[in-house]
Amino acid sequence: MPLNKDEWQKILEGRFQGDIELEVPMKEHTSLAIGGNADIMLAPEDPLSLRNLMVILGNKGIPFLPIGRGTNILVRDKGIAGAVISLKAFKRIEVLKEGNSYAELFVESGAPLQMLVNFCREKGYSGIEGLTGIPGSVGGAVKGNAGSYGCEIKDVLVSVAIMDSKSRLDRFKAEGLGFGYRRSDIAAGNIILSANMKVKRDEKDKVAASTDKYLAEKKQKQPISEKSAGCVFKNPKDALAGMLIDEAGCKGMSIGGIEVSSVHANFFINKGGGTASDFINLMDEVASAVNRKFNITLEPEIRIVGKT
Repeated sequence: MPLNKDEWQKILEGRFQGDIELEVPMKEHTSLAIGGNADIMLAPEDPLSLRNLMVILGNKGIPFLPIGRGTNILVRDKGIAGAVISLKAFKRIEVLKEGNSYAELFVESGAPLQMLVNFCREKGYSGIEGLTGIPGSVGGAVKGNAGSYGCEIKDVLVSVAIMDSKSRLDRFKAEGLGFGYRRSDIAAGNIILSANMKVKRDEKDKVAASTDKYLAEKKQKQPISEKSAGCVFKNPKDALAGMLIDEAGCKGMSIGGIEVSSVHANFFINKGGGTASDFINLMDEVASAVNRKFNITLEPEIRIVGKT
């Protein structure tokens, strides 16, 4: 039988500082507003609490899923067995050193990516302006090598601090983490704690103008104010997934409460009451239509998690 809150508090007493919630509706913790309940959600306040929690979960054989801001993720309707680890408390951004032409930053993984973009905008640090408008946390952006307008987060990464599934903490040089298009070699069972980044110093007005320009373009071309998980499919080689979906006649297609966006066809919108089953069925329909027309197999960019 699952442990109740009192039992969890007893097990964690003296070893864990943070929030504990049972039977948590994941629709309240994802940008899609979709998903069944997680057995438990734990939000450690510091790295030691996280390490102790990982040891306890490992000893008890309880699976876990780390999340940042719940973007780029689809939680199935039956919810998540085991623990969800929220890194919402890990959101510090600090300047480690500043030279004439550069600055090195320390950024915790739970910091919203747009908090980092705005920090750089205000300081006059360039290198990540193209990431404006991308939702989610820095940790998720690092793991999936988030990118836009020819800019990828790997371009500014120096090193990443990672806690593995055995609760061992180490710092890895960015070039050894296998970054590629919307991917890295960081294993699913590992948790990103922080990243060191090197950005260029520039004129504040210039950085602000560039950031504002990209954001204005995204607002025009993407449904960033709607309930979505960002791009659903990765771009195939030498093609744009959104264009393929549009040309296959899928723009505006819907199943249940989920609809292919009329603004950008690689965004699926929860118009209200949408379910994970609706979303997955629509993904299958769209992928089949693209395959029939272009003989191209679309690969999901979003992560689908939870009980089947």
